[in-house]
Amino acid sequence: MSSSIVKEILASPIQMADQVSKMADEVQNFRQECLELKAKTEKLAALLRQAARNSNDLYERPTRRIIEDTEQVLDKALTLVSKCRANGLVKRLFTIIPATAFRKTSMQLENSLGDVQWLLRVSASADERDDEYLGLPPIAANEPILCLIWEQVAILLSGASLEERSDAAASLVSLARDNDRYGKLILEEGGVPPLLKLLKEGKMDGQENAARAIGLLGKDPESVEHIVNAGVCSVFAKILKEGHMKVQLVVAWAISEMAAHHPKCQDHFSQNNAIRLLVSHLAFETIEEHSKYAIVSKQNMSSIHSVLMASNDPNKKNLQENDDKKMAHPTANQTTSQMHSVITNTLAIGGQGDQRSQQLNPMNQRGNNNVKANNAVVKHNNNQQGNSHVSIAGTSIKGREYEDPETKGQMKAMAARALWQLCRGNVTICRHITESRALLCFAVLLEKGYEDVRSYSAMALMEITYVAEQHAELRRSSFKPNSPAAKAVVEQFLKIIDKGDSDLLIPCIKSVGNLARTFRATETRFIAPLVKLLDEREAEVTTEAAIALNKFACTDNYLHETHCNAIIEAGGAKHLIQLVYFGEQMVQIPSLILLCYIALHVPKSETLAQEDVLIVLEWCTKQAHLIGDSSIETLLPEAKSRLELYQSRGARGFH
Repeated sequence: MSSSIVKEILASPIQMADQVSKMADEVQNFRQECLELKAKTEKLAALLRQAARNSNDLYERPTRRIIEDTEQVLDKALTLVSKCRANGLVKRLFTIIPATAFRKTSMQLENSLGDVQWLLRVSASADERDDEYLGLPPIAANEPILCLIWEQVAILLSGASLEERSDAAASLVSLARDNDRYGKLILEEGGVPPLLKLLKEGKMDGQENAARAIGLLGKDPESVEHIVNAGVCSVFAKILKEGHMKVQLVVAWAISEMAAHHPKCQDHFSQNNAIRLLVSHLAFETIEEHSKYAIVSKQNMSSIHSVLMASNDPNKKNLQENDDKKMAHPTANQTTSQMHSVITNTLAIGGQGDQRSQQLNPMNQRGNNNVKANNAVVKHNNNQQGNSHVSIAGTSIKGREYEDPETKGQMKAMAARALWQLCRGNVTICRHITESRALLCFAVLLEKGYEDVRSYSAMALMEITYVAEQHAELRRSSFKPNSPAAKAVVEQFLKIIDKGDSDLLIPCIKSVGNLARTFRATETRFIAPLVKLLDEREAEVTTEAAIALNKFACTDNYLHETHCNAIIEAGGAKHLIQLVYFGEQMVQIPSLILLCYIALHVPKSETLAQEDVLIVLEWCTKQAHLIGDSSIETLLPEAKSRLELYQSRGARGFH
């Protein structure tokens, strides 16, 4: 708050206080009471003048509130003393002043004295306060938390030691975590700029506390907008580039929180290079130096470890030089260097893609398909020494190899979490991510990452594939069948779905469904594992499996007939009939839709006749809760009519 603004705010109450003192000497009535008011007013004027002299140090928010209240009190005192100056018998007779008026005004002046004294103390430096307990000012009697927030923000602003400022940030973390309303108050009372200042200037523990506080404050679109306008994106980007890893992982978490609560901030972070920096963290020690890779045969693609094998053989030094030729002219019996090629190409493309401008994407957000993510960031050992730096030009990250494995793992988890939220519904950022090393990193982390890293990687891929499903250009460029990076990701999806008992199952099922239109006619490996999930599984898993299979079997999929036959061959018809008859409604509807698509596209199937699918569809037309669904309303009669053309309606009984 500038000195000139403070002096302007203080000018009016100082003048009013002087007027009260002058009039009190001239009163004819209630002289003793007016002199008492004068004494308190003069004390108040002296404090206000002291505040004007210290105007550079005053904290704006409480200053405005306290001076505004003080001015109102002085106005009442001025009015009261003015009435006591009445001259003449008639004026005296008709001037009625209740006895309580002086007591009330005197008490209000006393409160104003306490408020201004507190303001001077809270705005003073730590040395001047000498650890004095500030207490509560009278103005905060009805809202003590407001006073506590003022005190902590004032410490952040007053040039206190870095340790004191760190403690103040930690207090704001506790307040913001306890109550959303407290978080709103911290924002309204100007808490963000000094937190950003601490993030830039503080020691590691102070930076962690500041970043954590900012992440907790971004709980709704309005709050996130406020934080972004305060300049958080550039400060966070600098930390991601140059900060200590323990601070960087909290910053990545804070980015994920803000992006989750206000997707419009995605592009602001992207414009400040956050995507590229987060991918660099994801890639660190995930994919080794690319010159060391030798790739094994396609038959061993099921293990990312076997795909990404480092080689020290000097005879393979020319591998990198031949990569571009091998990618441009692949041969049918090529069994080596595919992943090596994708690593070198990805690194090269990522460098180009990072220069793309990021524009705000107006795409509507779909319903929240998120799994619950752990909002609490683990508190770390603040005694960790040293700094770390990101080399933006390449893949090496100086000094980070000395971090403990737990911190490295948490950094990857938070980087994946941030990328997951930043790419949701944003085609530009999804393209930016897929043109970098990220797809390859996600593939590796899905197999060998820690639990949280695997979970966030799966969620990020689910969001990217969802956007790719909606945008053909992104789908064709990022998930083309001959892309080794995409193949590596798809292989991990297949492994997880085939296993069928992982926490990653649902996001992987959704991802495969999103990519249904990218698979070739010969690529039917996903059908059988998805059909298997229709049999006696949890309702949510069965539902998602049916929805994914619908994307293979729907009319919009060019290979729908091939996929429908594959579903029948895998035993899908029998499972679907059971689900339509006996499944919960959330399972019934996608199961019936899938059965309709199969009947529509392969009506000549003997299996459909043997399973009496026509009778099942006939039964469905009499179920109000099914035919009332908009997605079934037109599809069911069409499928039933199509099946009737090829199959007899012989009464073979109800199944």
